[in-house]
Amino acid sequence: MITHDNAYFEMKDENITKASKALKAMGHPLRLKILCVIGEQELPVMDIVKQVGTTQSNISQHLDILREKDIITSRRDGSKILCRVRDKNLLVLMDAMQQTFCAVD
Repeated sequence: MITHDNAYFEMKDENITKASKALKAMGHPLRLKILCVIGEQELPVMDIVKQVGTTQSNISQHLDILREKDIITSRRDGSKILCRVRDKNLLVLMDAMQQTFCAVD
């Protein structure tokens, strides 16, 4: 059971801003799907494209937004660009969303 006392919801302004920025970036269905595909892995962009099922151009645009919002980070390995979720706390949030919205009744 979730308690709703004031201490439970007390957050620093910087954390509120960080959470809001993350939720806004994750609020687009394709970006959320990208994050679900990446999960705890580090994946090449082309693997993300194959698993998400849209064009490389479209994925690249959304990856750029996720990078700008500090949601993911990427690095070059030869000819590949590898992407991963920057903050492990986002994985915890995604797990909570999955348990909430994808639970088997």
